[in-house]
Amino acid sequence: MAMLHCSLLAVVVVLAVSSVKSDPGPVQIQLRLAGEKRKHYEGRVEVYYNNEWGTVCDDDFDMSAAHVVCRELGYVGAVSWSPSAKYGKGEGRIWLDNVHCTGRETSLANCLSNGFGVSDCKHSEDVSVVCTQKRIPGFQFISTSSNDVETLDARVEDVRIRATYSQRKRVPITEGFVELKDAGKWRQICDEDWNMMNSRVVCGMYGFPGVKGFNTRAYKLLSQRRKKNYWGFSVNCTGNEAHLSSCKMGKVLKLVGNSTCVRGMPVVVSCIPGRAFAPTQSAGFRKAYRPEQPLVRLRGGANIGEGRVEVLKNGVWGTVCDDNWDLKAATVVCRELGFGTAKEALTGGRMGQGMGPVHMNEVECSGFEKSLTECFFNKDSLGCSHEEDAAVRCHVPAMGFHNRLRLSGGRNPSEGRVEVLAERNGSLVWGTVCSESWGIMEAMVVCRQLGLGFANNAFQDTWYWPGDVSADRVVMSGVRCSGTEMSLAQCLHHGKHISCPKGGGRFAAGVSCTQTAPDLVLNAEVVEHTTYLEDRPMYALQCAHEENCLSSTANPADQGSYRRLLRFSSQIHNNGLSDFRPRAGRQSWIWHECHRHYHSMEVFTHYDLLSLNGTKVAEGHKASFCLEDTQCDEGIEKRYACANFGQQGITVGCWDTYRHDIDCQWIDITDVKPGDYVFQVVINPNYEVAESDYTNNIMKCKCRYDGHRIWTYNCHIGGSRSSDLDDFPGILTNQLQRR
Repeated sequence: MAMLHCSLLAVVVVLAVSSVKSDPGPVQIQLRLAGEKRKHYEGRVEVYYNNEWGTVCDDDFDMSAAHVVCRELGYVGAVSWSPSAKYGKGEGRIWLDNVHCTGRETSLANCLSNGFGVSDCKHSEDVSVVCTQKRIPGFQFISTSSNDVETLDARVEDVRIRATYSQRKRVPITEGFVELKDAGKWRQICDEDWNMMNSRVVCGMYGFPGVKGFNTRAYKLLSQRRKKNYWGFSVNCTGNEAHLSSCKMGKVLKLVGNSTCVRGMPVVVSCIPGRAFAPTQSAGFRKAYRPEQPLVRLRGGANIGEGRVEVLKNGVWGTVCDDNWDLKAATVVCRELGFGTAKEALTGGRMGQGMGPVHMNEVECSGFEKSLTECFFNKDSLGCSHEEDAAVRCHVPAMGFHNRLRLSGGRNPSEGRVEVLAERNGSLVWGTVCSESWGIMEAMVVCRQLGLGFANNAFQDTWYWPGDVSADRVVMSGVRCSGTEMSLAQCLHHGKHISCPKGGGRFAAGVSCTQTAPDLVLNAEVVEHTTYLEDRPMYALQCAHEENCLSSTANPADQGSYRRLLRFSSQIHNNGLSDFRPRAGRQSWIWHECHRHYHSMEVFTHYDLLSLNGTKVAEGHKASFCLEDTQCDEGIEKRYACANFGQQGITVGCWDTYRHDIDCQWIDITDVKPGDYVFQVVINPNYEVAESDYTNNIMKCKCRYDGHRIWTYNCHIGGSRSSDLDDFPGILTNQLQRR
């Protein structure tokens, strides 16, 4: 009986031998987890019995039964279970109903039930489980391709690439013997039936996008000098599998001592790393397109190799709709970007929602394309919204970054004093990082390096986190990061010449990390459509003047004089995965008497008018006097309101609107000469609050001012286009108002 291997469902399958009281002989069943929008360790419980897949009814199902299911699938246990077809309705028969387990059974078939096929349920009652991610040591790792009982003794725990002695110090390890851990022992695979598709899968699961040849003679000579312990099966992969566990098991290998695999040798793979992971740039995997202008990118991911998928079309970046999104398409993206195969193909905006157009829908890939743009897709994205943005999690190479950095003294593993492993006087020692100039960008790199997601806070004194006393010495100073580095060592720093007047210890740098973060994005279209000029008398600008919202030339100005203001509305969306909250608590907010409100952030946005070479010709900052939910997407409730000293913030899926007619919502251009300029708005300019993506915090518009009227055009957020477009479309907004 052939087992179904379906990457679209990303099913987890296990073959189990068990007995049911009503049958005298053994019954062979298989279990799998299936369904919509799920991870590999969760889903609808499905049973393969009597040559047919079916489901399990939720009547009388409980955690004991869930534990049995998860253990039968190779997981340590269950986290939870859900009734009522949480992951969608199944099809076919409902094999089991009124299941009663003690929790000690080795198979779901051993639990008491009505018997196979005896049920009065509908598929709306299909039961689902969520298992722990930890697998049982020694559990079957490679799925079998048949129900032959002889293959059931295969117990493979792990897979590794074992480098030769001369290659072991290379990072990452890209070449070596492929070994499987079976019953606690590492075993080799005979290469008699091995092919490049198998190598492609092994390299992919280790984070490498490509495969290359190797010196067969050298490895054959090496293997002849080593004692071999072959695994008893061959492996048959199509090349599209995300992991070796998804490959079919091949024929049985006869184990006859030294005569085993006499016509071959142990399997060897040689992988090509992505350019970001290669020891030298020339050795890295070259993408199908020139690296200076990629056609695909990831945004919003907490860790390396994950994020929302965005593609470039006609110079504008857009997202991919998740209709039909699967592991094949996700793997094409991962390999194109220099990673391995995809661990997960995520749907439903799980990595945050993008802005702008949806460029691709109903993507179908064979899995062997060099770019996602080569796959078949529907250009019509009608009915798709950014709530359906597709995302990926890719396998990345083991670079060992987490071994050279640690957090010490924190209340939990996601916070603490930053300690790095550095070479001093010929030996490796742990030490602290100088906190001078330490900020959220540096903290972002630390959290990413440790696989802890985004930075929540960056701390410049850590006296409340008692770290290892022997690691108090400062071993790294002058750290400045762009925020995109994979490790702290890749950031600019002083090297061996340490300079830290404050010293380490209580003044060492610290961080706290989080798996989710907000992502503020300004609606550029709203800005472009609401820009206009207004001449306003000084006597009507008293409060704004007190809050420094006017140019310095307004200080000696007569109360009857006028200021020319470039007014506009701004609509700031939170497209992230957590609420945007001011860093300061309510007890430290500042009361401003003139406008009768609290400032929760002293500087929330910067408004600037720049010359074409980037010089500021007019500026004005916007204090965050009221961060609240003005409006929200359908189905999302407002959580933040400023009235009555309420909590301030912006909920995920909501936006805060600053209308053009409120104080300080302008740039004072009274002293600006006619000409062409760049109008720029920057949100959260001091990185006071951590976000998942800072590249989209900036918005720029082209601007033309003739001394009486102003035109704004080509407004776009940072990173939304391949380059700035200089086309001047003509008059869009040109009215001058005078009060």
